[in-house]
Amino acid sequence: MHMQNILVTGANGQLGQAIKLIAGNYPAFNFIYTDYQELDITNAAAIAEFFSQHPIHACVNCAAYTAVDKAETEEEKAFQLNFEAALNLAEACLQHSAQLVHISTDYVFDGRYYLPYTENDEASPQSIYGASKLRGEAAALGANPDTVVIRTSWLYSQFGVNFVKRMKELMQERPSLNVVFDQVGSPTYAVDLARVILQVLAHRAEHSETAIGGVYHYSNEGVTSWYDFAVAIKELTGSACEVSPITSDQYPTPAQRPAYSVMNKQKIRDTFGISIPYWRDSLQQCLQQL
Repeated sequence: MHMQNILVTGANGQLGQAIKLIAGNYPAFNFIYTDYQELDITNAAAIAEFFSQHPIHACVNCAAYTAVDKAETEEEKAFQLNFEAALNLAEACLQHSAQLVHISTDYVFDGRYYLPYTENDEASPQSIYGASKLRGEAAALGANPDTVVIRTSWLYSQFGVNFVKRMKELMQERPSLNVVFDQVGSPTYAVDLARVILQVLAHRAEHSETAIGGVYHYSNEGVTSWYDFAVAIKELTGSACEVSPITSDQYPTPAQRPAYSVMNKQKIRDTFGISIPYWRDSLQQCLQQL
């Protein structure tokens, strides 16, 4: 099989860096990493130009506007990057017969449910961020039905800014911390998600005749609250910091978060034959890297 060129947008973010970390395990893929300096994905003409200069076989869109609270006042910016850019990439991939993998979020749900969300459950975002991501999913799939949308949740890694790194730092600085316990979901280690994305692309390369487009859910296995997640970080790092549970209304934020955003992952497991690590095992792996 000939070498496949994989365009990775948002390559300096958590997920982009996680892909770089494991890229060497996929010798059939040649990765082209871009961030906004190299390619402005909100500019359709720039994307068209880029695709005409490089033969692209697949694109992993890791670029997103992810400042959830800031999005409440920067709606235009959030929609530009989370909606317009997704549409631009989907159209370019359609034109050049490239597979698009687009990353989305559990924030498309309102979190008022109590059973793990399936891909068919109705989305009802409660924040500008969630609304912009849902609009991007719909636009990408509408323009290019072959698009694979992967919704993930509570992403963390040894890279960038995230809950695990922040907690580890705060636990070294402070004697005590308060963390919300009434928001429940599943953490996702970015390296695990990166692996799944590359498995999807490998599957695509081998079974090019099989239609795999659509929405998929992926997070690590298991369910936890932010409080229990913090306690696990405390235990695994041997911190003496006292972690106390509080309710969301004791820690108000501009954007509303889903209270329950556990996702059902049966579809991605069945379609691509993947096994999904337990969140606590992956957390331990990540903390060993820090």
